Amino acid sequence: MNWTRLAQLRAEVGDEALSEVLGLFLAETDAVAERLRSAGASDGLSDDVHFMKGAALNVGFDEVAAQCDHAEAAAEAGPVDPEPILHTYRAARDMLVSEAPRFGIRL
Repeated sequence: MNWTRLAQLRAEVGDEALSEVLGLFLAETDAVAERLRSAGASDGLSDDVHFMKGAALNVGFDEVAAQCDHAEAAAEAGPVDPEPILHTYRAARDMLVSEAPRFGIRL
């Protein structure tokens, strides 16, 4: 979790909008994560992985973005296992949810 990026985002949009942005981020990326989980290792994940990478970078989920970047590169050679992305996403999501109140973020 890149807390510096989250602080920058807060400075850009303010506290109330940050909570809205993060709520939308979690709703959308939870849906993408579920699609990735359901698809398993397959060739048809590139749009979801690309979306997840961009969204993750916007809110400081840097490790998730790195996993997505790796998956995008590996997809050129064939099916990609989404489990590393999902594992990293769950960990980052759990950290954000548990630490958000400490930073005054409402989710």
